[in-house]
Formats: sequence, C-alpha cells, structure tokens
Amino acid sequence: LPEPRRASKIAAHADVIRYAGEHDMAKMEFGITFKSDMDVFREVAIAKQAEADGFDYLWSFDSHVLWQECFPRFALWAWETRRMRIGTLVTNPVVRDVTVAASLFATLQNISKGRMDMGIGRGDSSRRRLGKGPTTMAHLEEFVTQFRALTAGGHLDYEGVDTYFTWATQPAPPVWVAGYGPIALRSAGRHADGIVLQFADPHLIQWCLGFVKEGAKEAGRDFSKIKVMAAAPVWIDDDLAKAREYVRWFPALVGNHIVDLLKKYPKEQLPPELVTYVEDRPGYNYLHHAEVGSDNSRFVPDDIVDRYCVVGGVKEQIRRIEELRDLGVTQFNLYLMNGEEEKQVEIY
Repeated sequence: LPEPRRASKIAAHADVIRYAGEHDMAKMEFGITFKSDMDVFREVAIAKQAEADGFDYLWSFDSHVLWQECFPRFALWAWETRRMRIGTLVTNPVVRDVTVAASLFATLQNISKGRMDMGIGRGDSSRRRLGKGPTTMAHLEEFVTQFRALTAGGHLDYEGVDTYFTWATQPAPPVWVAGYGPIALRSAGRHADGIVLQFADPHLIQWCLGFVKEGAKEAGRDFSKIKVMAAAPVWIDDDLAKAREYVRWFPALVGNHIVDLLKKYPKEQLPPELVTYVEDRPGYNYLHHAEVGSDNSRFVPDDIVDRYCVVGGVKEQIRRIEELRDLGVTQFNLYLMNGEEEKQVEIY
C-alpha cells in the first residue's frame, strides 16, 4: 500500500494487529465468496482489496437462475488480479454438460495462468429453482474424472466420440467437493483435492472429517494432502444480538442440505447439532436464498447461529479461527453477503 494509506490503516486497526501478531495464522489460507448479485466492478474492487491484504482465494456461488452467471465474471476477476485463486462454490454436474464445464474452466485456466479451482456439489439452488433435485454422488464422481481429463488436455471417450481440447495448456484445476453426509464425505476423501464444509461448528467439522479420512484410507490416499475449507459468514461486532441478524440466513441455507440428509439417513445416525433445529422448519423460498433478514431464517435459534457462523469481536473471531485451524481446517472462507463487504475484508 502507499505509505500514507498504510499508516492510516495500521493506526485504525492497531488493536487487531497487536493481537493477531501474537498468534500464528501462517498455516491457514483465507478466501472470500460472493453470491453473484453484486455489481461486477464492485466485486473487482473488493477482489483487488482482498488480494492486496493477503487473501488467497476468490469464490462465487454458481446459481445461474437466481443470480448472474459466474463464468463471465471470473474472466474479469482473472484479468484484474494476479495471485488469488478463483473458483465456483459450488457448481454441479447437471446444469452444464461436462464438455461445456471443462471448456469454461480450461479457457479460464489460460486467462488466469492456472489459477482456477472447481468447487462442486450434487446441486442445490440452481437445480431447485428449476423444480429439480440434486444428482447422485456416482454422477458427480464420473463428472470429476471426465472434467480432469479434458481440462488437462487429455482424451475422453464421450458417448463414443474421441473428445479433447487441443488448446488446453494448463493443468486440470483442483477439485473441491462439498458435502454433509457420510457418502459424500467418503467420496471426497477418495477423489477430491479439497473438501468444502459449509459451517464453522468445530464439533460438526470433526464429525465430517472422520468420514473424509475413511474415504482417503479406502483409496490409499494421504488425508493430510486433502485441503479442508470451512465456509461461513462472519459479522465482527461485540453486539451479538445485532451480529446474529446479519448471518442468520446461513444456517437456514444449510438446513436445505440437512433436510436432504434426513431423507437418506435415520436421525439417530446424524449429530443432534446438525438435525434438531430443522425439525420444525416451515419451508424455504429460494427467491430469497442467502438473503439477510429474509423470512427463511426466522426458525433458526441463536445457539445454531453462534455455532455455524463466526460472530463477535476481533478476539472472538481469532479464537474461533484458531479452533478451526487446530482441527485441520486449511482455509477459512468468508461469505461476503451482508452489505459491508469492504469493511469486513479490511478488518480480517
């Protein structure tokens, strides 16, 4: 930063810098996520701010019906940044044919000089808004295998046709799999470069990572080589009542995935912290997905907000992140969806 701005910034956050300086965060990476409803030039400005401040990843929700298409925005992000990695959080194997998705990412790999990552799940908002459900983990695994081959310039037998991209000059992007249930988590352990866990609850993260480790062991993989992301909104404020209202939407969003789990697993096989709060959920309107203050979140109790999100002052934020790091989380990803994105990036 220019020296006058740097001096002003340090003075404004001297208490943060003093406290953080006593703690080793070197082993963690940090990311930010947009939900694709913001002016793209503001996104670029925040991305450049985050890159200058040391953030490592820049993610976007991929829900082409609810919000703007993410891939044209990625091209602009890649052009305007130099170091941050860029990716979907998350795409799915159904909305786009694998040859289309692979072509998009391979092109962006060339533009960004190899800085793309693909986060992928079975399909939520972009599918449900169209009246459709998620796909299977078997389909997701097949998609990932084909995606890796095509984006690395390899050949794929696509419905009997030898298919490849002669212009794919970069390595295949790392693949992050999002999941909550034992089947998805074990699959991630077998196949993924990284796992996406959408909450900051230490107990639930520990429970999830147990299944990831099982999958890695089944495949003869070294679990320590699999990156672990905890993704959640934050609100930096000592006034917890105020902070909770800015992030209460998030456990409501997570609740959609938990309802899916309850269709597949007996309640007794899942942690109470994961399932109890959705039992009386009245429903969910995807037109207000990830929206601060929407009616979707009224059923979420304060204790779940405090577990799933990161709320409180600076010292509490750092304590929570250290707790996640000690569990094996390698990236903390801030969901920036509350109107004060620039401020939160600056404080972090």
